[in-house]
Amino acid sequence: MSARTALMQHMLRTALLLGLFAIIGTGLVAYTFKATEQPIAESQRAALLRSLHALVPPALHDNDLFTDIIEVSDGRLGSAKPMRVFRARQKQQPVAIVIETIAPDGYNGNIHLLVAIKHNGELLGVRVSQHRETPGLGDAIDVDRSDWIQGFVGRSLDNPSANGWRVKKDGGDFDQFTGATISPRAVVKAVFRVLQYYREQGEALFVKEVEDD
Repeated sequence: MSARTALMQHMLRTALLLGLFAIIGTGLVAYTFKATEQPIAESQRAALLRSLHALVPPALHDNDLFTDIIEVSDGRLGSAKPMRVFRARQKQQPVAIVIETIAPDGYNGNIHLLVAIKHNGELLGVRVSQHRETPGLGDAIDVDRSDWIQGFVGRSLDNPSANGWRVKKDGGDFDQFTGATISPRAVVKAVFRVLQYYREQGEALFVKEVEDD
């Protein structure tokens, strides 16, 4: 056997081995994804439901928040993509609404929020559902880090007035954190925009039909 032939056979065996490993690797990744897809989805749903019920307790509604959902698009919600709206009803009457929104101007990018609004326009509360703010500074917007986010409870578009919907450093009514103004400023602005959207669209949101998947 010539040296050239031996080299070609070696290269062929190497290529076959690499191909085999690639197939096995791809198969393992696909299997792992399929095996964990449903548990991950169920875990995310359970976490979301806990957040929704923290804002709109089950005692306030008798419908299923996960089936009374619509999607809406509006620039005031911080994204060009449709955002989910969860509707709470008691005996088929509107009680409250939870609107997903994004504060796009956080210190490290998007801050995802759930904004719960009573039918009369008063805030039931706000929760941060996802963020990348600086640990120990901006992450105090998270209810697990501080009670700052609870300051929205009972507020409305008229409480405070429009000028008050800013952090105190900017002349508004809302506290900022020592050394971290950007994160609370972004959240306050986002919540204010959602309230403006709700004042304009609130009744329509409660009557819009659920769309089939």
